[in-house]
Amino acid sequence: MKLSVIIVNYNVKYFLEQALLSVRRAAEGLAVEVFVVDNNSVDESVPMVEEKFPEVRLIKNKHNPGFSIANNQAIRISTGEYVLLLNPDTVVEEDTFEKCIHFMDAHPEAGALGVRMIDGSGAFLPESKRGFPSPWAAFCKTFGLSRIFPKSRLFNHYHLGYLDEMETNEIEVLAGAFMLMRREALDKAGLLDEAFFMYGEDIDLSYRIIQAGYKNYYFPETTIIHYKGESTKKGSLNYVKAFYTAMIIFAKKHFKGEQARLFVLMLQGAIYFRAMLTVLKNAFRKIYLPFLDALLIVGGLIFLKNFWASYHFKDPDYYDVSFLYFNVPLYTAIWLAGIYFSGGYDDKENLRRLVRGLLAGTVLLAAVYGFLDLEYRSSRAIILMGAVWAALSTVLLRFTLHFIRHRNFNLGSNKVKNLVIVGDIEESQRVQGLLQRAQVNKNLIGTVAPTMEADTRVYLSALQQLEEVVQIYKVEEVIFCSENVSAQDIMRWMSKLGPVIDYKIVPQESLSIIGSSSKNSAGELYTIEIQFLIAHYTNRRNKRLLDIFLAFVLLITLPIQLLLIRNGKGLLSNIWKVLFAKSSWVGYAKVDSSKDNLPSIRQGVLGPQDAFAERQLDHPTLQRLNFLYAKDYNISKDVEIIWKGYKQLGRSSTS
Repeated sequence: MKLSVIIVNYNVKYFLEQALLSVRRAAEGLAVEVFVVDNNSVDESVPMVEEKFPEVRLIKNKHNPGFSIANNQAIRISTGEYVLLLNPDTVVEEDTFEKCIHFMDAHPEAGALGVRMIDGSGAFLPESKRGFPSPWAAFCKTFGLSRIFPKSRLFNHYHLGYLDEMETNEIEVLAGAFMLMRREALDKAGLLDEAFFMYGEDIDLSYRIIQAGYKNYYFPETTIIHYKGESTKKGSLNYVKAFYTAMIIFAKKHFKGEQARLFVLMLQGAIYFRAMLTVLKNAFRKIYLPFLDALLIVGGLIFLKNFWASYHFKDPDYYDVSFLYFNVPLYTAIWLAGIYFSGGYDDKENLRRLVRGLLAGTVLLAAVYGFLDLEYRSSRAIILMGAVWAALSTVLLRFTLHFIRHRNFNLGSNKVKNLVIVGDIEESQRVQGLLQRAQVNKNLIGTVAPTMEADTRVYLSALQQLEEVVQIYKVEEVIFCSENVSAQDIMRWMSKLGPVIDYKIVPQESLSIIGSSSKNSAGELYTIEIQFLIAHYTNRRNKRLLDIFLAFVLLITLPIQLLLIRNGKGLLSNIWKVLFAKSSWVGYAKVDSSKDNLPSIRQGVLGPQDAFAERQLDHPTLQRLNFLYAKDYNISKDVEIIWKGYKQLGRSSTS
């Protein structure tokens, strides 16, 4: 066997399918064996591989042992002269394996090889070539000097920014997303160190291959797509901790004495520094818009107070000072809460949610107004004018922010992107059917032929004129049909057209269309498979808030509830479980295997079946109710179930 390809998968079914299709093409005419090690995925990756890729040797783990252990499982039983560790969120060119093997055969000193990688927008990924994380290199990366001086040999040794992207060079560290190794070198260096769970194992193994007397090479004569956002969520604290902890393991293993101690101390400091930056960055993303809204609303209310006092009451001091420290914060908080619960901060450019939230807040203010003491009742005119000001100012703010970011005023217009499909007519029609069934709204300009010549009565143009088509029709999204267009051509066009276009690839015979516009964001997926509304963040948040609100109401009115609800002791227990996030008031009905393919939620006191009073329902009906509850969820479903099953709130949970 010439080559063993090993892919470790964890819950990226659609990307795995695309990767395996590209591997199948690249392996044609070569002696290649392919392994997939699945780390207990719950997204039906395993049956997909078994059904569509019978040639693949599948290892099914019953838990997630981590990247290193999973790769070692396959390496130990592989037989190839070369071993390739490949990420599931990648696409290789048709001649990638052939070119890499030829280079390795011609360079016996080469122990391992990495290739040029681009992200889903066609942008080059600098981690394609890296240097060892010495204390200085790690310092420059941690504190951003490598970004400030990307081409510097001194400040960007981590990503070897001074080496040309398109030249073959000897390097120090290979990326684990594509790591082709000579079996002989692997035998001498040893397998992946299983102390590394996810990050750092590629650096450690690259280091040991060089220690074993071999060289590592960066080989840009072939390119792969790496949808990096699918396997690395850089915006999370978990990533920061996992990455720098891996660096500490590496430092303790390969550096000695004072150098090791200082390096570990620096890395430990880096964990806290990057964690602090991550927390601040994530917090800023969440609070900057509410903060700006609050400033505008507060400023407007103060202006309106002064204006109305002078204009209507002819007395600049008409309003008591309590207006500033009580009314203004109260009104602002209620309007902001209205926007929040309406989802206006989840989808920041959705003007309908924004105005709906402000309207709900105004209605609530009108209701609260009558319950305030006389000294805290400002003029109702200020509330109405304040509501108008809040709407106008917050809408204008969003238009301004959108213009600064995108240089246009298309906010809230739900502009439909201009789309071109590259493929033959049959595949183009299949893609159009997938988009329609997935309810994805695009302005289809037409189809570009995958050949050098095209019948202009059927196609917009031939493939070689794709750039002209994009410019003439202002195309914003391109979908490539991989059955008709080679991966090499896809990547060439992605790099040529640049990141201003969104790119998608539809694998042959697949029901999914896959892409990603950023190396730091998860891939975008158009699929006709079921989308469960209960998995959406807004719905999960509102469900949790309803749980907490009802728990407090029941706790405050507990003496009355004990007379109305069966099993008062159970009710009190359920209140505490809900408050401490151990349970929810509504969950799935308890049915064997009914939740295998449904989004996970907290166990419930009630279930969808409680909307049907005391009626006995069979298992298939309960399974169907669970499915519909997850698929079409909104908070009103929980309210209805709680209302009809109110007397059962004291029973033990349903799942």
